[in-house]
Amino acid sequence: MTQDKFASRVAVYPGSFDPITNGHVDIIKRGIRIFDEIIVLVAYNVNKETLFSVEERIQLIQENMKEIRGVKVDCHSGLLVDYLKSSGASIILRGMRALSDFEYEFQMALMNRRQTREIETVFLMSGFKWFYTSSKLIKEVASIGGSVKGLVPDNVHQRLIEKYNNIRR
Repeated sequence: MTQDKFASRVAVYPGSFDPITNGHVDIIKRGIRIFDEIIVLVAYNVNKETLFSVEERIQLIQENMKEIRGVKVDCHSGLLVDYLKSSGASIILRGMRALSDFEYEFQMALMNRRQTREIETVFLMSGFKWFYTSSKLIKEVASIGGSVKGLVPDNVHQRLIEKYNNIRR
């Protein structure tokens, strides 16, 4: 791939987004100031149990991104580098929270780079308000009736309440 100073900068922001959190939204909003387009890529694995279906996760993300120009939502179940090649993107956007994220993210970036030299990974530090927010922790707290209001978008908060109320019945 040759460097073209007029080429658009398309980044893919991959994750399970089960569910999307305000930390994810923060990364997207800050990332769109850097990139021309961000594809929020809902990664799914049929062998992994999730709270929300792929379709529900896409809908929740789209509802929160409708006001942000340049953000698209898609899903993929294969190698991330294959998706990037087929979409024409060459940048992976990742959020970085605590130091504990670094080793895993560094390994993934190197493995993706090994697959193809055409891909770069760009890390954005999480906003301080979201430093310890994770989808896993959000689900744990919500599952036992704790409040996650303010940690996730309002539509996600409502859907979490509905999901866990149905599960508890």
